[in-house]
Amino acid sequence: MKYFNFILMTIVLFSCTKESLRKTHVNSGNTETSKPNSVINPRIFELINLNYPGLEKAKVLYEAGKQYEATKAILEYYRLRTNVVNPSISLINVTATEDDKLKADFALDNYRFFVNNYYEDAVKKMPYSLHSGGTINWLFQPAGADNEYQKQLHRHQWFVPQAKVYRTTQNEKYIQSWINVYKDWLAKNPMPETGTNTTTWWQLQVAERVMGQTQLFEYYKNSTSFTPEWFSEFMVHFSEHADFLVKYPYADGNILISQGSALAFAGVLFPEFKKASEWMNTGFRILDTEVKTQFLEDGMHYELDFSYHISAIGDFYEVMKLADANKSIVGNVAANFNVYLHKAAQVVMHFTYPHYFTSTASNSQFVPGFNDTRQSSWSRSVLNRNFLRYNEMFPDDNELLYMASYGKKGTVPANTPKAFTTSGTYMLRNGWDRLSTMLMLSNNYSKDPMQIWSHKQPDNCTFELYHKGRNFFPDAGVYAYTSDGDNSAREWYRQTRVHNTMTLDGKNITNAKGKSLAVVSNGQTEIIATENQGYTNLKHRRYVFFVNKTFFVLVDEGIGAASGTVNLNFNLCEGENEVIVSTDKNGAHTNFTDGNNIIVRTFGNESLTTLPFSGKVSYSPGIEFNRKAYTVNMAKSTGQTARYITVLYPATQAAAVQINAAFTQPFQETGVALEVNIDGKTYNLNYNL
Repeated sequence: MKYFNFILMTIVLFSCTKESLRKTHVNSGNTETSKPNSVINPRIFELINLNYPGLEKAKVLYEAGKQYEATKAILEYYRLRTNVVNPSISLINVTATEDDKLKADFALDNYRFFVNNYYEDAVKKMPYSLHSGGTINWLFQPAGADNEYQKQLHRHQWFVPQAKVYRTTQNEKYIQSWINVYKDWLAKNPMPETGTNTTTWWQLQVAERVMGQTQLFEYYKNSTSFTPEWFSEFMVHFSEHADFLVKYPYADGNILISQGSALAFAGVLFPEFKKASEWMNTGFRILDTEVKTQFLEDGMHYELDFSYHISAIGDFYEVMKLADANKSIVGNVAANFNVYLHKAAQVVMHFTYPHYFTSTASNSQFVPGFNDTRQSSWSRSVLNRNFLRYNEMFPDDNELLYMASYGKKGTVPANTPKAFTTSGTYMLRNGWDRLSTMLMLSNNYSKDPMQIWSHKQPDNCTFELYHKGRNFFPDAGVYAYTSDGDNSAREWYRQTRVHNTMTLDGKNITNAKGKSLAVVSNGQTEIIATENQGYTNLKHRRYVFFVNKTFFVLVDEGIGAASGTVNLNFNLCEGENEVIVSTDKNGAHTNFTDGNNIIVRTFGNESLTTLPFSGKVSYSPGIEFNRKAYTVNMAKSTGQTARYITVLYPATQAAAVQINAAFTQPFQETGVALEVNIDGKTYNLNYNL
């Protein structure tokens, strides 16, 4: 990647303005009369290497016993230095969005601090107030909120938006708010002597604060409110944060990547600290190990959470930019990260629904909601920002260029079946534009037990079906993110039965060891076959036939010694009046006025009973919508195989479509054969494993 133009512009800017900056500082900070040494946190001199080039004046002043003047000299050095570049920000043309302004101003209003996805008034995007008795209650948690609120609160997500607004307005009230609030936070949340906790000093919170502070420093360092005394406090606590991350590495997973990234940024951007090399080397050592181990052979992040998948790629991207912009400090340590990230970037491409290219609706969901993915986080613009990154990382990949340019450049990806067999996600599609049809099936393989904390939900063989801009079978999503305390809301959304898959007696599956059996094209039909031993005594095998790239036929087989009731569950899109469940026909259909509809009919090798139940879907934590759902039940005896055929047929007038289906051979371990009739036309479908 090349950032030479950016670096050159930065050097030119600072070269042209260096003298004016000196004059500015003479007119602001240097008009102060000298203050006593006692206003400075003396630990800054234990932490900063005064032998670092450029700090000669500060060293002389410190050795003369003038700690205040020495601190002022260090701050002046930082204001004028040009040999260290933070490529994550640009001070040449700072832009504050309307959202940034809202977050900045709400923070001034009774301490209404932005915490992602938690609002007192979601329409106004008004955060909850932490004001209590004239001060800030850092222990506050909104009624009914899960413990994710407290975790995210201590990541200080409103600080950087405040800093951007400060840079665009030069209004000192924003930096003064930051200083006062952060001082209060430091006083009430000191670093624990015993190590990490689960909120204020958990590794992810510390890493997020470090990353934010590397930007806050650049936005604020030239302010008259950024005094030598505050500068000394800031630097001491910044070092404290970085040392904490070195001392307490997280066990594994995406948090460890965030931790490594924060240490890399701290060490590279503040090389004047005595421990900077330790921070940088620890960070890059973590990242070098994790980029090789956290992405599976098929490119998917091993936690099987699409949100973490995108974020992990983003962390590595930012670190590569950092290394490229500061080669004199870093060397070539990050040069090989790209080798392990190309497949990961392609995963994002294949997980993206086709209306990404044209739809600007704010309530659209552009990626599936499998596992703990928070779909609302991945808007069209956010996805595009990531595709632009991938195009920068892999300029020879014309399919990623196609995604980055909204289809205006590059090569449209293929419509052939796509399988990520290591992680267990499969795609069938007939195009890449809004009018296309696409089915995604999730049959993950996970070594983790199906515990409440797992990002993998017990939903193997579930699916979503997109047609002409509408997702007819959206995943239940993740309403609550907590993993301790009251887990009832999280448990409800993790139920196997609230996903589009098979259950036994309505109970959750206990194993997620998804297995790929086939991904093939057979004439005019594309076929996916997968299975999962969800229960010790029942295996679910699912075939998906994509017939003429027009409609889908599912064959579901419950195989094993289990006896009881086998349930085939379907959870449909929202639409109180538009979604009609027909229990007498073992199915459902939609009746949307735009003519974009679907009909669902299920048939079995034994008698069926269909029961509706109240479903829910959540695209964002804490927000849920009602939807219709139903289960098609079959009594199963020991040794019998429960077999279902389900036809998913898009149609303008769905209610009028006539469908019948039946198996043409008894159950066989080696394959399946069936006949489907739609409005008088017969389709003979079969596949041998």
